[in-house]
Amino acid sequence: MKNNYMQNAAMIAIAMAASAATSPVAAQIATTATAALAADRLTDDIVVTATKLDALEIGGSVHVLDAVDMSRFAYSDVNHLLRQIPGVNIQEEDGFGLRPNIGIRGSGSDRSARVAVMEDGILIAPAPYAAPAAYYFPHVARMSGVEVSKGPATIKYGPMTVGGAINLSSTPIPQDTSGFAELLAGSFDGRRAHGWAGGWTGLGSDWEIGALAEGLYEHSDGFKRIDIGGNTGFEVEDWVLKLGLRSTDGRHAFEFKYQDYSETSNETYLGLTLADFQASPYRRYNASQVDRMHVEHQTYQLTHRFEVSPAFTVTTIGYRNDTARAWYKLNDIRNTANTGWVSIGSVLANPTTNANQMAEIIGASGFTGLASGALRVRNNNRVYQSTGIQSLVSAKFATGGIKHGLELSARYHEDEEDRFQQDDRYQMVNGRMVLVTAGAPGSQDNRLGAAQAWSFFIRDTIEAGAFTVVPGLRYETIDLKQTRWATSDPTRAGATTIATSKVDVWIPGIAVTWKVMPDIRIIAGAHRGFASPGPGSTADAETSWNYEAGLKMGDGAWYVEAIGFYNDYANLVGTCSASTGGDCNIGDQFNGGNVRVKGLELTAGRTLGRIADNGFEVPVSLSYTLSDAKFQTSFVSGYEAWGTVTAGDRLPYLPRHQLSLNSGISFTGARLSAALNWVSETRAKAGRGAIAAGEKIDDHVTVDVAAEVDVFGPISVFGTIQNLFDAEYNVAFAPAGARPGAPRIVQAGLRARF
Repeated sequence: MKNNYMQNAAMIAIAMAASAATSPVAAQIATTATAALAADRLTDDIVVTATKLDALEIGGSVHVLDAVDMSRFAYSDVNHLLRQIPGVNIQEEDGFGLRPNIGIRGSGSDRSARVAVMEDGILIAPAPYAAPAAYYFPHVARMSGVEVSKGPATIKYGPMTVGGAINLSSTPIPQDTSGFAELLAGSFDGRRAHGWAGGWTGLGSDWEIGALAEGLYEHSDGFKRIDIGGNTGFEVEDWVLKLGLRSTDGRHAFEFKYQDYSETSNETYLGLTLADFQASPYRRYNASQVDRMHVEHQTYQLTHRFEVSPAFTVTTIGYRNDTARAWYKLNDIRNTANTGWVSIGSVLANPTTNANQMAEIIGASGFTGLASGALRVRNNNRVYQSTGIQSLVSAKFATGGIKHGLELSARYHEDEEDRFQQDDRYQMVNGRMVLVTAGAPGSQDNRLGAAQAWSFFIRDTIEAGAFTVVPGLRYETIDLKQTRWATSDPTRAGATTIATSKVDVWIPGIAVTWKVMPDIRIIAGAHRGFASPGPGSTADAETSWNYEAGLKMGDGAWYVEAIGFYNDYANLVGTCSASTGGDCNIGDQFNGGNVRVKGLELTAGRTLGRIADNGFEVPVSLSYTLSDAKFQTSFVSGYEAWGTVTAGDRLPYLPRHQLSLNSGISFTGARLSAALNWVSETRAKAGRGAIAAGEKIDDHVTVDVAAEVDVFGPISVFGTIQNLFDAEYNVAFAPAGARPGAPRIVQAGLRARF
């Protein structure tokens, strides 16, 4: 990456801090954050809700984290942030959250492919229909809010409606000219420079023009150590420009958004044997020394909101996402007979049986037991494009004494994933990997997966006295196409196979709320879950019937929520990918049959005291999830995480218990926060009873703390410690071998708000 980007980001942040020194400061951080959120009305109709109070009123399980929640610990790892929301299942991988694995209510977490992930209301996965694996994920450090929707509320989104949806809200153009700057540094040469500035100004008597510029730079040398040395960290640059135009009567609002993201991360799929993990969890073998991911992503988004009348609005968004990523990483090792290949996962699971391959991975001194070029490194080179336009009409009216909030929406979307990959062969020489043979581009995989989809939904929020009923219906029609060329045909002169398929699905749902008392609501809902198969797949679509019921209490100052859920999958689908282990044909999909997932989600929170009255306040919140997921049929699968399944076996990577406790204390000029997270043990492979040591994901407790002290004017000193007690724990055996969670990470620096 270009070093001048880092310098520019730092200069932007410093300039903002300098200008802030002469600007007035809001009395409370919450006031600034709320004002920024309130300034953005463009996507109000696109998302389920924009505020915590609205989420409490809605029938269904919807949770919102606002700008105050986002800034409290300054997380750049979305996994840490989402621990605060019940029903979200996370499989950590790299310790930094660069490629999160997020599931909702047992949906499956691999690369977040079973969750509809959006930024500002548009699908943000590189190819959400053709290849939904999220090899690009929005950087959470520049977000102003997160909404997680589960249950019938997900009818507004799609195509992945099995578990739920996540919408990340970027920094809006603020109502008044204002800005923010943050400079942090800390463990493992970690550095972050983040800043934004913007506002609105008059453009004649009828129009206003607005703008926002935002830059983020983050770097770390990494906490893992390659035996022979080398960087195991990452570098990210993320730039956003927004231009807005709106009429002073509030009827028209336009916004153009451009975002440019680039990442280099020295990440690998190669983990450790269990014995080596127990001896040194942050070790990396020499065979991972050339592993590196490059990601480039651009978003172009144009939004128009037309308020025809106070009760009738039309919101239209046109968008395009371009993503290119090349993950160059060790794929497999030559077998001893020199007749084939052994996957890295198989080697680490059975190091004694694969002793020669293990010696090659480690780079054992003097080892010459395998043929030249025994290390096969794959250039997983892929280019994605995602384009679409969506429009939503919102109308409020009454029929007699019954109020309606009718929503009609249509979206046309097309996307594609272009794989043009090759294998290079290396030999280990004195602990260093030496290139023996370079493969020709396209000689390993040469294919294009594409999708075209029309989506429609209708939803009506019907209010009749104490009851609110929200019926909805979504329709998806999807055309899928996979084109393969011979690996000896880099010019793609003639396709070898073309596979097409079509999916049509109706997705109904309904939510009911009974407002028993002003602060007490009983809710219930049902909806059909759906996840589309991929291009060229012979697997059935993933479908389910999902139910929920529970109780919501609170008025905004306090809240208690308890929701039980039950998801009945007609057919659970597993998708083979290198990230799941790779002992199958990448891209193949597998039918898992009937699966039932049930559970309980609890949240509660209250703020004790008020700064204005008591000189302090103490916010306290709790989030807990109980999950129980079992296969209902027996089968044998080539999908590594399942294998041989007997009815009654539990799903992998779904902990039974998850708990998050958050608290803190705030004074007029200082704030202290703490978060405790507990995740119970779980299994890396489907099964039941005691978990074998080589399949056991550790239960673990981590504690994060953060503090901020106002020093003068708009400047504050900020510090955070993640994993305060430096807990060591295993988070996964996928993609290959045991992998650690991040150790203690300390960061401190300056913030400015103006």
